[in-house]
Amino acid sequence: MNESMKTLGENRSEIRELFEYGKELSKKGLCICDLTLGNPTAKTPDWVTETLKAGLALPHIHDYSSIQGSYIARKKMANSLSKYGVAFSAENIILTCGAASSLCAVFKALTNNEKDEIIALSPYFPEYKVYVEGVNAKFKTVGFYGDDFSPNLSQLEEKINENTRAIIINSPNNPSGKVFSKEQIGLIAEILKKKSTTYNNPIYIVSDEPYREIVFDKEKAVSIASIYPDTIICYSFSKSLSIPGERIGYIALPDRICAINDLYVALLGSLRTMGYVCAPSVFQYLLENYKEEFSDFSIYESNKNTLLSCLKKLGFTCNNPQGAFYLMVKAPNGNSKEFSEKAKKIGLLIVPADSFGAEGWLRIATCVSKETVALACSLFEKLV
Repeated sequence: MNESMKTLGENRSEIRELFEYGKELSKKGLCICDLTLGNPTAKTPDWVTETLKAGLALPHIHDYSSIQGSYIARKKMANSLSKYGVAFSAENIILTCGAASSLCAVFKALTNNEKDEIIALSPYFPEYKVYVEGVNAKFKTVGFYGDDFSPNLSQLEEKINENTRAIIINSPNNPSGKVFSKEQIGLIAEILKKKSTTYNNPIYIVSDEPYREIVFDKEKAVSIASIYPDTIICYSFSKSLSIPGERIGYIALPDRICAINDLYVALLGSLRTMGYVCAPSVFQYLLENYKEEFSDFSIYESNKNTLLSCLKKLGFTCNNPQGAFYLMVKAPNGNSKEFSEKAKKIGLLIVPADSFGAEGWLRIATCVSKETVALACSLFEKLV
């Protein structure tokens, strides 16, 4: 057996470990306040359900598609992305089995060996490390400043070298809910342009955008591809349409991206080696009939505000998320794992963020019911 794969299979992520623990206790009838998994609770839009019902009645709806997916759906995605002021074509978009397969394909397409590096800005989704190392490349991270998780740009500049192939930006961010400002993206872009020239090799931004529409202050939303030409967009509809179990998304390359033809076919080859040869056909049909009508995200902002107010009154240090559906809270004694264990004993499940590159912090998922938020506040008070 592949020993590293055995290790991954035997050791779930901390998020999944706590989530499964909560499920087991719930089966026993115990009251659990689960704030672990980013499972969207906002209602799936009616048009999604209606379109899927109509699609299932069609002949050949379950047939294979081309590797890159339905042209009609890809054209819809290109038209949707054009609102950001950047040209996209159906020919440069690939429909995928969600953002995870998109990211894996991109990392494989951009790297050749264990010397090639992908850099993530902390805090980051822990599975990035799994995906990058899964294609035998090197995973590196860059730290942050302060309670708003601003990236350490001088450290980024220092860590980029001749082996750097891309950096990952996730905005709005999991786990912090941070939305990168236009100024921050501009500064990152300047560093990458300079380094790309120095090493005579493009350094791409991999823009992981599953939370793109969940922004509380619309003025803070920014299109990375409009600022940095060499941006690869990885997108999932899991959060925007509240369909996380369906695994439908895409990879989009701006028409002006460097080495577009080679990159596109390398992405198709990557998907082929991984067995992701076409996205689910029923959900490709959904995208052929795509409407920019998303789930109602107001519950996430409301939950965030309630929890922030509660936690601050109790003396906790928190960040103030600008998007997504997570909140970060600092462990009072600086030990997030110890604090998580204490919370676990009273039925409050919160995830230590050390594996997210944020030591001493914990992640709270705010995509829960108002009743769960109220229970969480009472349990935090009990914990204090």
